[in-house]
Amino acid sequence: MVTKESWSMSIWPMAPWKITFLIYQREKLLWIGIQMKVAAGAAKGLEYLHETADPPVIYRDFKASNILLDAEFNPKLSDFGLAKLVQLGIKTHVSTRVMGTYGYCAPEYALTGQLTSKSDVYSFGVVFLEIITGRRVIDNSRPTEEQNLVTWASPLLKDRKKFDLLADPLLEGNYPQKGLHQALAVAAMCLQEEAATRPLMSDVVTALEYLATNKDAGQGGILEEPEEGEEDHIEADS
Repeated sequence: MVTKESWSMSIWPMAPWKITFLIYQREKLLWIGIQMKVAAGAAKGLEYLHETADPPVIYRDFKASNILLDAEFNPKLSDFGLAKLVQLGIKTHVSTRVMGTYGYCAPEYALTGQLTSKSDVYSFGVVFLEIITGRRVIDNSRPTEEQNLVTWASPLLKDRKKFDLLADPLLEGNYPQKGLHQALAVAAMCLQEEAATRPLMSDVVTALEYLATNKDAGQGGILEEPEEGEEDHIEADS
């Protein structure tokens, strides 16, 4: 950390990867097995900004392309150009100019300019949904009804019987069903329309760390093919 008068700067080793390369370029051998590690690490970054930093920080432009990965695939948050410091005692900021990236902005921020830490939680939910599904947040090459990831996924997230339709095709059906369903449940909570009903990032971190280490969810999350003989023991959430 370099500090001079009223400003400070963090210097990090060069990060050779962007999360978007692994999601969009479909590098299966690199991507399968680290999704939950990447998601949990990114969530920890937001948790720090919201709950540890003094003053707290609202990232405001959390998106996949702002997550860099080092050689060990540890995520680093970048590009704080739109970040907003939160004044003590004030939980809501109203902006006269909505800034951010289409597809990632929380609905209350896009419509009214009302910005809170829960706006970042929504954006995290979008990125997590990209990680789970392997789809871009906006993909104009898909049929019209599938071009916006959240619009396409929202009806499926309301019906657990359709959760498997959201699995990344790269997994070729080889994933712990329970782990997928639990991961999607976390994404769905983050994507709640009402900001007040979204979880804190600390709650998201707790859930993702569980998914990243729990064997029933698959080591690392929704990643690996179950070991031979384990398939019959995987239970879907009701």
